Parts: sequence; structure tokens; C-alpha cells
Amino acid sequence: MRYDHQKNDKKWQKAWAAAKCFEAPKAGHKDKKSYVLEMFPYPSGRIHMGHVRNYAMGDVVARYRRACGQAVLHPMGWDAFGMPAENAAMAHNVHPKTWTYENIASMRVQLQSLGFALDWSREFATCDPDYYGQEQKIFLALWKAGLVYRKSSKVNWDPVDHTVLANEQVVDGCGWRSGAPVETRELTQWFFKITAYAEELLDGLKTLDRWPEKVRTMQANWIGRSQGLKLRFDLDEASQTKGAADSIEVYTTRPDTLFGASFLALSADHPLSKALAQNRPDIADFIATCARMGTSEEAIERADKRGVDTGLRVKHPFMPGKTLPVWIANFVLMDYGTGAIFGCPAGDQRDLDFARAYNLPVLPVVLPPQTTPADAAIGKTAYTGDGTLFNSDFLDGLDVKAAIEAASDALVAKGRAERTINYRLRDWGISRQRYWGCPIPAVHCEHCGVVPVKEADLPVRLPDDVSFDQPGNPLARHDSWRKTTCPKCGASALRETDTLDTFVDSSWYFARFCAPRCDQPVDPQASRYWLPVDQYIGGVEHAVLHLLYARFFTRAMKDCGLLDVESGEPFAGLFTQGMVTHQTYKTGEKGDWLSPDQVERRGQNWYLRGTDTEVLAGKIEKMSKSKHNTVDPADIIARYGADVARWFVLSDSPPERDVEWTEAGVEGANRFVQRVWACARTAAQNNTGAYDKNTPLCAAAQALERQCHKAVKSVGEDIEAFRFNRAVAHLYDLLNTIRKAQAGPSSAGMDATIHSVLQRLCLLLSPFAPHLAESCWAVLNGEGLVAQTPWPSYDPGLTEDETLVIPVQINGKKRGEFSAPRGLDKNEAQNMALANEGAKRALENLTVRKIIVVPDRIVNIVAN
Repeated sequence: MRYDHQKNDKKWQKAWAAAKCFEAPKAGHKDKKSYVLEMFPYPSGRIHMGHVRNYAMGDVVARYRRACGQAVLHPMGWDAFGMPAENAAMAHNVHPKTWTYENIASMRVQLQSLGFALDWSREFATCDPDYYGQEQKIFLALWKAGLVYRKSSKVNWDPVDHTVLANEQVVDGCGWRSGAPVETRELTQWFFKITAYAEELLDGLKTLDRWPEKVRTMQANWIGRSQGLKLRFDLDEASQTKGAADSIEVYTTRPDTLFGASFLALSADHPLSKALAQNRPDIADFIATCARMGTSEEAIERADKRGVDTGLRVKHPFMPGKTLPVWIANFVLMDYGTGAIFGCPAGDQRDLDFARAYNLPVLPVVLPPQTTPADAAIGKTAYTGDGTLFNSDFLDGLDVKAAIEAASDALVAKGRAERTINYRLRDWGISRQRYWGCPIPAVHCEHCGVVPVKEADLPVRLPDDVSFDQPGNPLARHDSWRKTTCPKCGASALRETDTLDTFVDSSWYFARFCAPRCDQPVDPQASRYWLPVDQYIGGVEHAVLHLLYARFFTRAMKDCGLLDVESGEPFAGLFTQGMVTHQTYKTGEKGDWLSPDQVERRGQNWYLRGTDTEVLAGKIEKMSKSKHNTVDPADIIARYGADVARWFVLSDSPPERDVEWTEAGVEGANRFVQRVWACARTAAQNNTGAYDKNTPLCAAAQALERQCHKAVKSVGEDIEAFRFNRAVAHLYDLLNTIRKAQAGPSSAGMDATIHSVLQRLCLLLSPFAPHLAESCWAVLNGEGLVAQTPWPSYDPGLTEDETLVIPVQINGKKRGEFSAPRGLDKNEAQNMALANEGAKRALENLTVRKIIVVPDRIVNIVAN
């Protein structure tokens, strides 16, 4: 009788819900707490296999820790604001709210069909007024603390979506959703002062020892702390007579390369550039061209290096009589350093590309190791490595580090520079010109300026009666919503029509889960108990922005008295899982993409299902709708059940690596489920209860019991270490041993042992295949629900092998090995080592001088 997943999945999900198995206890529970959280999903309407893998991993950890007696919080919510809802509104004439909540309802059913151990009583969506109203309170608190401000700035503007885009939302010069070429505009925007925490955010990374090293490195690079100089270049007398300026200040980390400088370059937005443009049409045209590039570093790096000569020259700080030309260049950023650089083409690739384009001098000043000055010429690639200085006067012969210090000391002594620390990190622009987002709680008054909405008047709700029949932000056209009175003077005023970047919504949701119905943003007692999140799980694509913003928010809320997290860190542990991939298929080299269910394999070739039309099998890639290589989890659940889907994504590869979805792999997971079920039914029938526990077990039963104890230990350790595929391998091994025992000689003792081991197997299976575990537990007459049963214990003595393999080394090199019982006497170990055939061959013509025995580990023989 085959395992009936359709009946059992629903049965146990209903039982768990009725027993409230996964509702977290109240804050302050006596048990050790464990907050397990996966990055919450955007409600697109359909879950995909990436969701299944992500939430299955968190579910394993949450179920295991709950079984170990910990108080577990494992909640679920929805990251529900954003442009897709507005795009759907325009495409399908449906309100964003309707589209979003219908999608949430659909995805909730899909996630619940997988049996995840989630506390649905804490569910919320970021588009709920109860949630974004509390977010508005946080905004006001940060504003009062000086962490919110407005300023005019250059922004990436999507001309189709009619909204500002963050640099990271600009891909190949186009908007990440619309695909339209991005423009640059000057707008007054709202900002969070994240730079006030730059050093603290950087230092905090050192405490996050349970984060992947690559993520910490990415964040450190994003913050980009550098120690350098603010260096002043004086304009020469001829340039000063033009009245533009007396000097130009640059920021540099490499003053050692000054003797290789061949130009200064200004940003197109530098005040001097703008001043010169008033009388130079060519400069004005160049600045306009730069404005069309976009503001992202990616766009700037990709563009050809171009510039315009200002005609100005500056004096070299170390070389009397030498001057350098001043250019305006398209690769210099106004918001990094001072908006001006000196160019040493031999040591920087952008400088070199620029110099080659305009025939500027290229003088190498850093000599690579094992290179002579004659061989140090620069071709198409700048030299950015270490070495010794040459062509550099008093710096000649110094290594780079010493030369930086010597050059810095000399410039500071001359009064031409000051030491300073700079950060790549920029303040977070949070204004978005769209409807479906959290309204910024501010009012514009002609008399009082920009003033905050009173907290008593929150939430500032989004109006429902909006129209998407024309481009732009509907809030800006909604007069009855916009028109209000000033909270300060009572005069007529206008509401702020910008809404918050959706990254704000996800920067504090983890704190709201601690007490989601609280009438303040965060309940102090609940947050003190539950935070930080003990295990956070999500994609590495969020390594910088989301995680960095959440770390900033935690600190800012703490400083505003809204949150009490001692460390200031939101996530103590972080795991970034790999993607789910699938082979791609096309009708031809330039043909249409085909989905996996449209093709079939015959021999080594692929064909359009049911035809003789050959199909081109392409690369194995991340599942994506655009390439049709997706597998719908609903189809897998309908055919095989939730446990098969969960088992496959957890078992096929290490969780930090990509997993390839294959039909053969799914079939293998299904066979495992059927074998466990068959073993449980057989054991239930065979165990008559006639075994007398005072009767010693046979050797085979003892061996099975020993392997069970090993499995309990190993599976628990592997879950905690995120080695889910290894845990699964231990469960396969244990099942295979059980099946062999069932196929062997039967006895009351063996039948009772098999029954007992299978019950423990159910408990070990529960985090991975919970429905199957409950079904088998019931067949084996287990008490209550597996979901409420403690994790099995193990005897450490039974987890150790009775027989060991002891290597034999001769003068430190392995020459043989022998099997021996644990605890072997040292003299016996020596004798067995000397009797080993490999050792005897290695000792021919040698005299044994010393034998070192490490009990149960190794025998090392010293001979000459």
C-alpha cells in the first residue's frame, strides 16, 4: 500500500493548526529562545522552487530547535509594496491593493501546502496600514533625531515608471523593471543619514562571526572606508587671473604616485565645472552629455572615458615650475571625496584610459618586483600592484606603504594637505515617486516650510480612489488627498506625495514580528527577549543593501529609544542559500524557449514531447520565467506531495550551492518516501510486543541500535551546521540498515529494535519530511504528534566505533594500517604495527629507534 500524500499532507497540516504547534510562546518564556527567520517574500501570486528551498531550510532549523526544547519564533509576512503592483494596475485595470491582497491569499495557501512550521498568528503585510503607520512613527522619530533630511541631488530617473531609481536598480543603463534607458535629473529628495553610522557599521562586521565571510567583505567594501589626504593644488598665476578659483582640493589615498601625475580631473557637477560652463559652451555641452549617463558607478565604469580641457593649470606640489592641466572628466563622481582627482595613468586604469584618449603623459612610478626600470613601461593595462618607487625623487627606493607615509608627511608639513578618513557609503535616498508605498508623513506649508505630521494623526493612509490612466505618481494628481492643513500653524498646506523606498519596509519587519499587534512600532519587552534574530536565511543578492539598511535601522531605532538590542545587530546568524537551477531548452539556436514539460529525452537527444522534432538542450541556469525553465511547486506537490519537494531541495547538494532540479532526483526522493512508509508498516505488523527487555539483544540488533545513536548525534550536528545534505545522507544510511535488518533473520528482540529505531527515525525525519514522519509515527503507535515530541537522545558511548583503523607511519609517512578494538593496549598496538606488511617492507634495512603510540589514533615508528 503506497503512501498517500494527498490525504496525509492535509491531515497533518490540519492537526498542527488545531494544536497550535507552531505558535511562539510569549516573550520571557523560561526556555532558551531561538528566532528563526527567512527573508519574507514579495507577493507575486505564485511561489517558485527558490521559495521552497529557502523556507524549507528555515523550517528544518525551526522544527529541530523546537524539538530540542527551545522557545521558537518562526513567523511569516509579506514585503508587499512596490512597482509590480502599480504595473499590474496599469496593465490589467486592477487596483494595486486588490492585486496585492489576492496574491497574498494565493501564496499563503501555497506555502501552507508545504507544511512549514510557521507562526501564522503573527502574519502581516507591509502594505497594511497598521504596519506602515508604525513605520511612519519610526520616520518621525528619526527625523526628530536629525537622521532624516531633504536636499537637492542628482538621481536616476526612469522615464517609463516615472520614479527615482537607486543605483543598484539601474542595470546596463536601464531601469531594472521597465528596461528604459535611465535619465539623470536634479530633484529634492528625502534621505536617511546612514553615513552617521559608517564607522559603527564597519566595526560591527567584526562581531558577526556567524555570517558568511563573503557577505561581510561585500558590506565592508560597500562602506568603503579609506584613509587618505585632502590635498590642495594651487592654480598657476595665469589660471588665477581668469577668476574661477585659487585652488582645487582633491582626495587621494595614493600621494606616493604624485610624481606620475599628468592631469587633474573634475566632476561635471563640481562647482568649478559649473562656473566655467557659463562662458564655455563646449563645457556646458559636455556637462549635459554627462547628465545623460546616469549616476550609477556601473554606468560610469562602462562608458568610454571622455573629458574636456578647461584650459586651467595647477602647480605640482613637489616639482617647482611644473604644472598640470585641469580637465572635466565623465568618470569622476561629485559625491565621492571632493569631486576632483589627480590622475596618475600608470597606476589607475581609468586614468590610463583617459590619458590614452587625449595623449596625456604616462610615467610609471611604481616598479614591480623583479622588474628593471627599462622593463616597466605601461601598455594597455595600468600597474596597480605593490613594488618600490622610482622616477619619484625623494621617494625612490621606498616600498608603496612607506612611500605613502613619506609623501603624506611631506605634504602635511608643507601645509598643503591634511589627513582624513573617507567613506564610499552615501546617505540613503528614500524618496520614490509612486503610489504603492508608505506615504512620507510630512506636510509642505508656505509659512512653516516642511513639517512633520502629528503622531496622533497617523497613519497617513493611501487613498483608494486613484487612477493609473496616465504616467506619473497618482498621489501628485489627487487634490482631495494632497490638500490638508499645516500641523503647526493650521494654514492650508499640501501633503508630501513621495512614498518611501520599499527597502525601508524590510529594514525593521523582523522587530515587528516580536509583537505584531503592539500599538507602538516595537514592544520593548518582546524585542528584548526575541532579538537579535538567531538565524536569518536568504539570498546573497541582498548581501549589501537590505542587510546594511537593516543594520542601520536597528542602530537608529535603538538610539531613538524605540528598540533595545544590546549588540545593535539585527541578525546574529546569517545563511545565504544557493539557487535552484534547471536545464534550458529551445526549438533551435534562435528559437523559442520551451518549458521542461514540453520536452522529452530519447537516448542522448531531446525532442518536443510526442513528436520527432529535435530540441536544443542549453545551459543549466537559474529558474526564470523568461527562459521557461521553471517547475511549478504546485505540480510537484500534487504529483508527489510536499515532503518529496522538501526532501529533494534539501538533499541534493550543500545548501550554500546551487541545486539542479531534475526529474530523476525527484523520483529518487519519492522512492525514499515510499521505502520509509513500507518499512514502518512492516515494522508495525512484525512487532508483537513479545520481546522481554531483560533478554540480551543479538549482535545484529545491537549494531542497528548503535547506528541509530550515531544518526541521532550526526543529524542534529549537521542541522545546526547547515549541512542538510549530509544529514539526509545519514538518514538514507539508517533506513538502508533498517531494511537489511527487516530482510534478515527475525526475532522478537530484532523486531522490537527495528520498531524502536523506526520511531526515532520518524523524529529525525520530522524537520525534513514532517508529514511522512507523522504518518509513520502514527502507524508505529507513537504518542501524540511528532511536532510536539522531543528530539531523541543518544548515548555518547554508542556513537563511537568499537573497531578502529589505526594508521602506521614510518618517519612521518603512512606505510600501512591495521584494525583494532577501541582501547587497545600500547604494547599490543606496537606489536600489531610492527607486524603490518606495509610497515615491515618500509623497515627493511632500517633500525627501529623509537615507537610512539597515540592510543586509538596512530602509531609512528622512527627508524634509520
